[in-house]
Amino acid sequence: MSVDFVIKLRDAAALVLDVCTEELERLAPVEVRAINLEKIQWDKASGEHGEYERSDDINNAEYKRLLQVLGEHKGKMQVGEFFVWAFQNQSTIGKKKRR
Repeated sequence: MSVDFVIKLRDAAALVLDVCTEELERLAPVEVRAINLEKIQWDKASGEHGEYERSDDINNAEYKRLLQVLGEHKGKMQVGEFFVWAFQNQSTIGKKKRR
């Protein structure tokens, strides 16, 4: 076996791994993709249904990712112990602990 062959085999295996990882991330439930709500700046707020937290942390990469995933889930979903939703303006996110 030559060194060139082993290098090509390694590169091919890495390419297959990358493609499989991308596909799994695309198909995986949100919980598997683990959105970290702690990386987002939240402010306490109150509404018709009681207290909650809201965020407009638009320059935060995790916030942008959450907003994108919310769009894929009709604007609301469960993230860990929180119910999370996008407001009608599509730039504010709310979160409230599940009961």
